[in-house]
Amino acid sequence: AIVQRYQQGRAAAAAKCQLCDRSPPEPAAVLCEQCEVLYCAACQLRCHPARGPFAKHRLAPPPAHPGAPGGGGDGGGAKGAGGGRKLPTCAEHDLENYSMYCVSCRSPVCYQCLEEGKHSKHDVKALGAMWKQHKAQLSQALNGVSDKAKEAKEFLVQLKNLLQQIQENGLDYEACLVAQCDALVDALTRQKAKLLTKVTKEREHKLKVVWDQINHCTLKLRQSTGLMEYCLEVIKENDPSGFLQISDALIKRVQVSQEQWVKGALEPKVSAEFDLTLDSEPLLQSIHQLDFIQMKFPVAVPPVPLLQLEKCCTRNNSVTLAWRMPPLSHNPVEGYILELDDGDGGQFREVYVGKETLCTIDGLHFNSTYNARVKAFNSSGVGPYSKTVILQTSDVAWFTFDPSSAHRDIVLSNDNQTATCNSYDDRVVLGTAAFSKGVHYWELHVDRYDNHPDPAFGIARINVVKDMMLGKDDKAWAMYVDNNRSWFMHCNSHTNRTEGGVSKGATVGVLLDLNKHNLTFYINGQQQGPPAFENIEGVFMPALSLNRNVQVNLLQPS
Repeated sequence: AIVQRYQQGRAAAAAKCQLCDRSPPEPAAVLCEQCEVLYCAACQLRCHPARGPFAKHRLAPPPAHPGAPGGGGDGGGAKGAGGGRKLPTCAEHDLENYSMYCVSCRSPVCYQCLEEGKHSKHDVKALGAMWKQHKAQLSQALNGVSDKAKEAKEFLVQLKNLLQQIQENGLDYEACLVAQCDALVDALTRQKAKLLTKVTKEREHKLKVVWDQINHCTLKLRQSTGLMEYCLEVIKENDPSGFLQISDALIKRVQVSQEQWVKGALEPKVSAEFDLTLDSEPLLQSIHQLDFIQMKFPVAVPPVPLLQLEKCCTRNNSVTLAWRMPPLSHNPVEGYILELDDGDGGQFREVYVGKETLCTIDGLHFNSTYNARVKAFNSSGVGPYSKTVILQTSDVAWFTFDPSSAHRDIVLSNDNQTATCNSYDDRVVLGTAAFSKGVHYWELHVDRYDNHPDPAFGIARINVVKDMMLGKDDKAWAMYVDNNRSWFMHCNSHTNRTEGGVSKGATVGVLLDLNKHNLTFYINGQQQGPPAFENIEGVFMPALSLNRNVQVNLLQPS
């Protein structure tokens, strides 16, 4: 008994309040069995009042063993002597555990509640079943929330991209606005120079007229003054006969001199005023009214798109083109039409219609020069074409196996140049290049060959069936081979059996001549019969079918 009291006293001393902000914490007064938290008296009143959702919680004395929550024992938490988690008990029947779920009240109940309490006539279900059902509903709801969260993240990415696009477009618009205003200033400066030239010419003309009039008048004045002085001297002559001898001539000269001073001769020919009036008021009004044009309906067709040459490129027999609308373009754009010629100077054809401003066209001819152009359209019609860009496809095709279109059992490695399979059934893998013109040859090396499988080598269309041997459908042309013989196969038809098979280390060559429209196969450099197939036309991709007993490595795509 002494030992037991000692242990109880030690446990009571170790049971401390788990929410106290005092140091050291106050001794625990109660334990909430639902919260599994120890409270001192003050913290119980503050954090766990006996009302609201806490009203039905069961409060017990602190545990009398060292494993109490916060008591420093090895149990940690409110546990029994066995160390297991204590099951929650019914709030109305302390000795009963929850065992059923009341659908009407949407709460767990015990058996005694069903027999005696208010739940006796309610619809109830097994606690475990409802637990699983609610978990499933919560998981389903979480999936919906997760999808919305994913959409929200994508929307945030879209908004961030929109921020960047707004920033870039704003800078473009600012640069364009500055350029337009500078152009207006330059035009005004040039017009100012022209008007100043007109003023200068008018001034020089007036000055010349006045100087000519001054010189002319000065000359006449000198002549008249000289004549007057001479006549005055003659009048002083006292000899009548001598005077009369010259008087007639002098009278005529004076009359002629007087006649030279006609009416208007002593008036300026030009005015000091300049008859030039600059009408700048309309231009000032236009400058004050200068503003961005708001879109008005009906709208005009879109302007010419600008090809972004730095983003246009070619890879193998595919071309990528990018474009954008010019800045300060006010007309709405609903989509774009991208056109490409046939690579031989022929007519253009539509290869893309949509809202994107970046497009990649695959399956073109190798070693060909293509011309591309784009135009925009909206509800009012189609806008003008852009400038034509010229793109040159590769002279030689370099390709690997394509993981995106391969059967899921295909295993690729070595930068997608080595292929094997996880299945004992034949599975198909295609190359990343597509051929429609020219002569193409590639080789495949057999790295592993176990148990005499029948790998098939050849070509196929993009929609070939990939869960059976190559050549069994009408979308593939192949040679399948074992360790002794080979056969050609198309539409599940076997032809041209030829001696000579493959083993580990063998090399298989495929020659596709689309100029002559035939297909030829080689094993270790030896041609397997005549050309396997004739009259082959269309777009084809290198193809291979194999199972887990074979591993093949692509050697020389060309």
